[in-house]
Parts: sequence; C-alpha cells; structure tokens
Amino acid sequence: QVQLVESGGGLVQAGGSLRLSCAASGRTFSSYFMGWFRQAPGKEREFVAAISGSGEGTYYGDFVKGRITISRDNAKNTVYLQMSSLRPEDTAVYYCAAKSGGTVLTRRIPSAYNYWGQGTQVTVSS
Repeated sequence: QVQLVESGGGLVQAGGSLRLSCAASGRTFSSYFMGWFRQAPGKEREFVAAISGSGEGTYYGDFVKGRITISRDNAKNTVYLQMSSLRPEDTAVYYCAAKSGGTVLTRRIPSAYNYWGQGTQVTVSS
C-alpha cells in the first residue's frame, strides 16, 4: 500500500513557475514507477510526465515541449514536477500516481497506475 500526498499547487500568473511535490509513504518507493497527470474541468485526465524507479528514465506528454521536468528523490520518498512558462491552459488539478510492475509502455494510461494522490490545484491567470 502506498499513500501519496501532493503539494505545491496554487495561483500563478502566465509565464510563471511552480514546483509540485508528491510525498509517498512506504519503504519501497524506489520500486514504483511514478507519474503525474492533470485534469481540467470537463476534460479527461491527461498524462503529464513519468519517471522510472531509479530516476534514469523520464517521459513527457506531447504538450510539455520542454516546460516541465520530472525528478525524484528516493531518499525522501518524493517525486517533483517543476513547471515553467506556465499558460492559462495548464490550469487543472494535478495528480501524482504510482505504478508497480507492468511495462513502461503503459505510462500514459491512468488505469495502469495502482495508487493516486488527492490532487493539487494549479491555476494560471492570464
């Protein structure tokens, strides 16, 4: 069982930056493939980024275009999402998720993840 708690969301002006954090419980954090998703009102949950257990493999959604970096600190049981050059269309609830086993090929699929956080709101004003 893994519990995930996101933090770092808030209101930011267009062009600004935010760093989201996701703290995980448990002693096997490094064995989990971690992902970030986002969901705007009326839209489907969208893949943002993912990172392998070791941190060596990172993967990004098509819209990211270099504006977002995912990282993790296994000693702190935490995964981060650094976002810059934020746009109003980035406004959404951002969710952290953990996936055990499976294949990296399912990284973009929400149902492939076993555990989810409660989400943190990111609002970008124009």
